[in-house]
Amino acid sequence: MLASAEGLTSAEAAARLLRHGPNVLRPVRRRALAVEFLSRFRNPLVLLLLAASAVSAATGDVTSFLIISAMVLLSVTLDFVQEHRAGQAAERLKQSVAVRVSVLRDGHPVDRPVADVVPGDVVLLSAGDLVPADGRVIEATDCFVNQALLTGEPYPVERRAGNIPSDPEATVFMGTSVVSGSARMLVTATGPGTALGGVSESITRRAPPSAFEEGTRSFGLLIMRLTLLLALFVILVNAFFHRPWLESFLFAVALAVGLTPELLPMVVSVTLARGAIRMAAKKVIVKRLAAIHDLGSMDVLCTDKTGTLTEARIRLERHVDAQGRDSARVLQLAYLNSSFQTGLRNPLDEAILRHEDVDVGGWSKVDEVPFDFQRRRVSVLLDDGRQRLLVVKGAPENLLPLCAVFRDGHAPEELRPLDEATRGDLWRRFEDLARKASAFWPSPRGTCRRASPTP
Repeated sequence: MLASAEGLTSAEAAARLLRHGPNVLRPVRRRALAVEFLSRFRNPLVLLLLAASAVSAATGDVTSFLIISAMVLLSVTLDFVQEHRAGQAAERLKQSVAVRVSVLRDGHPVDRPVADVVPGDVVLLSAGDLVPADGRVIEATDCFVNQALLTGEPYPVERRAGNIPSDPEATVFMGTSVVSGSARMLVTATGPGTALGGVSESITRRAPPSAFEEGTRSFGLLIMRLTLLLALFVILVNAFFHRPWLESFLFAVALAVGLTPELLPMVVSVTLARGAIRMAAKKVIVKRLAAIHDLGSMDVLCTDKTGTLTEARIRLERHVDAQGRDSARVLQLAYLNSSFQTGLRNPLDEAILRHEDVDVGGWSKVDEVPFDFQRRRVSVLLDDGRQRLLVVKGAPENLLPLCAVFRDGHAPEELRPLDEATRGDLWRRFEDLARKASAFWPSPRGTCRRASPTP
């Protein structure tokens, strides 16, 4: 694929759009409405009722024919209309937001619909943008991307410029979002060829029958078998006693019609439709009526997606010194670091700033070394007019090797050497706090919340 940092020309972009197709995920294959409606008559119970109504009409029982046919038609129509309206509502929601993206065309940035993005395009990304396709970052400034859509992890990852197409730190994926910073990306794959396109292909296949639909089908087959067996049994018994064949046949038909639950499909459809209406009042669209039964029959819902069962937030519980005692000084230093750093504000920063207001008046920032995934720490140099203070916050395994002394809580002005025994005590204290932080408890809103210690 030929491309340059200046992007494509309009003519080349148009040619590639014809060759590769629009940058959209594979559309759902929809059947014609008539075919969709007629497919609902494949239910064994519905077929049995139609057969019973046909026999009733053939024997002159027009009333039974009309009643059974009306019940079947109303049941199937109600089921079809409800699911069709739900599908249309979901489609309107999908199309309600028209996403556009800034791309380089003829050397100048222009806004284009996401569907017009082609391989070889250079896309300009900034905080808040959705990544329109799979690609490689060719220029980045403090660019952090949220990939929760693909990985389930809520924490952003940094993306840097790279020359190797397979470099994971330079790769961005369609559907992810830019949390902070800016970048230029070279599009390498669009539409179904993206990682999200592969996922979309697996979820757009027609869903298999649910347990409720299988149960209804099995029940219909059971009723059909019993009805046929009883009708044959009645005919054979009457034949054994040399009864007239016509009377025996009419009696068997009457027995079959009587055994068939004409109102069952109607009752099922009305009940499920009522459930769908109640869910719609709570802003939930039910695309398949059978899902109402599956939802109502659940006792326990298990999921491993972070943010579904948890709040995807952390909360500051303790701020301790080297001896494990609560320390206002530790909170002040953490607050200064989180307050003055201008890079990506992660959940730990938000937890520190939300815990308690600390007066930072008089302090000003001199310089900053932002967080990156190699140093795994953020350093902020501050000045209050009397002294300069370098406050560093980061992973303990990266900070402890840099420390030579620690401040004694009993004598705040005294600095003591950080020997191997003290380092071992710090590591054991850190691991103990980490174990306590892994305990979950119900929050007032019914979700699960986890506490995290201050590093």
